[in-house]
Parts: sequence; structure tokens; C-alpha cells
Amino acid sequence: MTIRKKKTLPDVSGEGLFDSTGMQEENGNSEERITVATEDKLETSGEKKVVIRPRGRRKQEEPSSENTVKPVRRTPVQIKKRQPKEPDEIQPEQIEQTVNTEDLPKIIINDLTKMRMHDLRDMAIKYGVPEEEISLMKKQEIIFHILKNHTNRGGTIFASGSLETLPDGYGFLRSPQNSYLSGSDDVYVSPSQIRLFSLKTGDTVYGQIRSPKEGERYFALLRVESVNFDEPSKSQRRIHFDNLTPLYPKEKLNLETTTQEISTRIMNLFCPIGKGQRSLIVAPPRTGKTIMLQKIANAITANHPEVYLIVLLIDERPEEVTDMERTVNAEVISSTFDEQATRHVQVAEMVLEKAKRLVEHKRDVVILLDSITRLARAYNQTMPTSGKVLSGGVDSNSLHKPKRFFGAARNIEEGGSLTIIATALIETGSKMDEVIFEEFKGTGNMEVDLDRKLSDRRLFPAINIKRSGTRKEELLLTEEEMQLMWILRKFINPMEDTDIIEFLIDRMNKTKNNEAFLKSMNAGLAQKE
Repeated sequence: MTIRKKKTLPDVSGEGLFDSTGMQEENGNSEERITVATEDKLETSGEKKVVIRPRGRRKQEEPSSENTVKPVRRTPVQIKKRQPKEPDEIQPEQIEQTVNTEDLPKIIINDLTKMRMHDLRDMAIKYGVPEEEISLMKKQEIIFHILKNHTNRGGTIFASGSLETLPDGYGFLRSPQNSYLSGSDDVYVSPSQIRLFSLKTGDTVYGQIRSPKEGERYFALLRVESVNFDEPSKSQRRIHFDNLTPLYPKEKLNLETTTQEISTRIMNLFCPIGKGQRSLIVAPPRTGKTIMLQKIANAITANHPEVYLIVLLIDERPEEVTDMERTVNAEVISSTFDEQATRHVQVAEMVLEKAKRLVEHKRDVVILLDSITRLARAYNQTMPTSGKVLSGGVDSNSLHKPKRFFGAARNIEEGGSLTIIATALIETGSKMDEVIFEEFKGTGNMEVDLDRKLSDRRLFPAINIKRSGTRKEELLLTEEEMQLMWILRKFINPMEDTDIIEFLIDRMNKTKNNEAFLKSMNAGLAQKE
């Protein structure tokens, strides 16, 4: 037996330097290989036959010994499996640390979104974010880096938001501080969690989240703590909103706060609002409708803390949004006039779905909408044309969804209520606005008319008493109040509109509350008789 060393080229058949997967053998040489030639004398021809065997093949055929090491052939799949795990992946031994969060520092995303920019930048610097990068970041990006560095230090994160489910089955928690606009600080909710807790679009979910892994873009929900401010198990037994029984409002929302708030005191008597009311404030421009909404909101938050209040501003000016946020202690959702019509529609539908989910959990919800006219305009731009156009350029199908929004207000027999107080614009010079108002005119069960003549004379509140009122008001007022109001309306009916409001403002300023006002009016009218 002789051992020779000679150069050979890669074998095309797969028995040379490269295996069947195209990978080069680790124990082989790219230029040389050792061949073993065995001489066997053939009895017939007497010639020598040289049999060439690859080294790797020969070692596979021979029995293994202690001194021989077989070459390891690694396929690409095996190499991928042997890669180390991603650093952000939660290991089994870390699950207990994630669950036991009492001793770890805790951050709630909603608290960060309420902070101002300079406070967020100072906080980001403390968490090690480079200062030169912070100046180029938006608010949501700064929050994202703060939360990621917080989890790397062993802290825990909690978040609350309204769920928006997508057609693929998963969803995201949208922050109300961002008016449900998608951003980098949204929280991913898996399809399994949505099925487990029977979650739907609009559900308010609160729970612990984790930072995104390598290759992920969003935070992910780890554990659900509550759904619509209740135990998560209750969401599986709720009744759908459309299957609940609507009734007339029977419980009154008390709008009377202080002696100086004349507008809410007048509304409390002449056009009371109940839980489940569908109210329409008809207002020409510059008649004080926004101020009236603010006073109504403050009265509800002061007298009814159990009510969940949402202020929805559609197609409004940015400065009015800021003023509303600082004046009213409620959830303010806005889509300003510089946004697209599709954005107006998305915000309105998210607010309505959230309100429905809360009502399904037997909560009392009030939505202040400014204005339903501009919401109908947005639907008119986004809805596909049906070919049937009304006067003013209003498509016949575009008013269906605004009516569904306004018609969702109702008092529920099984518990809970949804109250919608919306403003409708008139006398704007637009034929479309007049058509929209006429479509909504008979749909509400309470109406407040603001008069431009009164506002021009600087008489506020500019309420036209004769044209304002509530349907089924006997369900909201006592018998004594009904009798006194009947006498009062009979007394002021012959008077002019300006004289009526001047008379009411003068008398109410002299009395502490509405009860004293009615008693004084009753005594004065009795003396006249």
C-alpha cells in the first residue's frame, strides 16, 4: 500500500470538496487532498487497479475509533438553530420577576404623554438618551426611548388605551392623549388575548407591557389587569350594545353649580338634560356655543363624578382645543381643521365605540360633540358617491353614519346610559349646513336654540327660551317644579326674546339657586294675581 499526495479539482458529482448542500467540508483542504491508492493484482490481466477514495467517505465507512474524529457537516438550518437567543426575549427564569412587580420601579405610559416636552427631555437625559438625538425626536419617539431604557434597567411598564382591532385579528392600544392617532408608543395586542377576553374595538384595556424585541417596532401587552375599569372576566359576559333596550331618560343631570352660572341654571329649568338624552344645541356663529359646552362639562364633572365625560372636537381650531383641555377636567379628543376628513371620521368612530363598550359595562357616558355639522361634512367627503345628491351638494348616503352616531344616545333598561350633546351650525351662509340641520332637526329629544340677536346685544346666555325645551320633561322634573315652570312659561310668553332673557338674568342674580328663584317667582306672581 502506497500513500500519495496529489492535487485534485472539486468533484462535480458531489463526492469532492463540496457536499450536497454546497457547504465546504471543514476537515478538507481547498487545494490538496490525500488519496489512498491500493494495488491489487488482477489474476486475469495482471494490471494494477488504483481505487481512489475520499478521506471523508473512507472515515465514514470505517468503524470509529477513539483517536479518530468524524467531520461535522453543518447545514445552514443547523447553524441558524445554534445561534444564541435574542437578548430581549423573556427567559423562563425571568417570568417570576416580570409577574412580581411590587418592588420594581413602575412607569405608566399615560403619565408620560401628559408631560410637557421640556420635562420629557430632562427625563430622557436621565435615562441616558443622547442630548443631540433628543432635539430631533418627536414626543412619541422620546417616550419610546424612555420606556425602552426603563425596561433595560429592570423596571416595569403599564399602559392604558382604547383597543383598535385590525382585520388581521390583532390590535393596538391607542392613547387618548394622542386622540387615538397611531404612533410609536402604541401597544400591540395579540389575537389570542383578544379571543381570550372577548375584546372589541373601543375597549379600554389596562395592563403590563414589555419592550419590543429585536426586529419588533411596538410594545406588546403581557398581562391584562382590567377591561373597561372592571375585571377582565366581565367582558366575556356582557350584552352587545345593539341588543340593549332603549328608554326615555328618567334620571336628571343636575347642571346647577354656582349662583353666577346663569346659563346652566336656565337649562336646568327650561330644557333639563337626563341620562340618555339626545340633545341638540342649534347655534349661529359667535353665539357662545363653545363656552356653553365648557360650562355644561364643568357642571357634569362637579355634580356627577360617576359619569364618564368625553369632549369630541371635530374640525375645530387648535387654540380652542387647548382652551378646552385646560378648562374641562375630562377626556378631550380632537381633530383640528388642518386634518383630513378621514381623520375626522376615524376619531369620531373610535369615540363612539369606546362609549358603547362602557355602556355595555353599565356605565353612564356623556359625549359633548362640537359639531355634528362638521362631522356630517367629513362623512360627505369620505363616503363613496351614490349618484343621489341633495341640495347643497350633500350625498344621500353620507348622512347615514352621522345619524347613527347621534342616534346611539339612549337610556338603557339593563343599566347604563349614553348621553350625546351636539351642536348644529346654522346661518353660516352654506346651503349644505342648512340641509344637514334639517336632517337632524327632529331626531333629538332636547333642543337649545341660541339667538344671534341676543348675542349681538351682548346678552349671554343667548338662549331663545320660547324655542328651547325637552321632550318628556315630566320624567325629569318633580310635580312642583312642573307646575311652577308651567306658570312661569305662561307669564313670559307675551314678552319679547330680549326682555325674557334680561328678566331671567336679573331675577337669577338676586337668588342663590333655582329653588329660591322658583319660590320668589311663585310669590311674586301670587301677589300680582
